Amino acid sequence: MKLLIDTAGVQFTVGREGQPKNDQNGVQRVERNTNVPMWSVQLVAVDNGGAEVINVTVTAAQPPKVTVGSLVTPTELQAIPWAQNGRNGVAYRATDIKPHTASKSSSTASAS
Repeated sequence: MKLLIDTAGVQFTVGREGQPKNDQNGVQRVERNTNVPMWSVQLVAVDNGGAEVINVTVTAAQPPKVTVGSLVTPTELQAIPWAQNGRNGVAYRATDIKPHTASKSSSTASAS
């Protein structure tokens, strides 16, 4: 089951730039159907309840063009619960991670 995450009210900052998502043999993983490489980007998600560090997988020919400390917007962020060999957790995927662009209303409000 894949769950689409509502990111309204959440601020995302890059904790670590995109790195190849490697398998246990050190080979970069690729998406099964497309053979496109997978990348892992560490994000710090902050909302009114606090902060959480998450690793988000993006499938693309090149890693997302984001830098450590920059505000970003994950596109179509999904949470994918998993369980294997008595362990469980949540994996995160997004179709893209783009630099955050402030809207005119928010930049006007912050200038006041």
